[in-house]
Amino acid sequence: MDDKTRHANGMTNRRAVLGDAHVDRAIARTSDIDRDFQDLITRYAWGEIWERPGLDRRTRSLLTIVMLLALGHHEELKMHLRASVNCGVPREEVIEALLQSAIYCGVPAANAAFKAAKEVFAEMDASGS
Repeated sequence: MDDKTRHANGMTNRRAVLGDAHVDRAIARTSDIDRDFQDLITRYAWGEIWERPGLDRRTRSLLTIVMLLALGHHEELKMHLRASVNCGVPREEVIEALLQSAIYCGVPAANAAFKAAKEVFAEMDASGS
């Protein structure tokens, strides 16, 4: 696959998972400082990894949530908690993944993730998302 196709596939996946509004905001905020980085993640994270057939979006979403929890990347975690609905992940499965992570990633990490999930789900409920 060439870079142009990889980028196009990446934008399709990125929009499907994160939503048009999020991607449009990210594109609007792109500057000379992070233009190459945005291109890189679009091509390789979204156009290469999220495009692979070995896992469905639902599974990739849950894995991403747990990895972000384990690494303490709270803002990215919130973004992917919001995006999980676009990937067909029911809240109950997100909660189960957070519980599972408490054992394998640690209670403090899971505690922070549950706090983030409560905030994100409350925002989503308030906005009707």
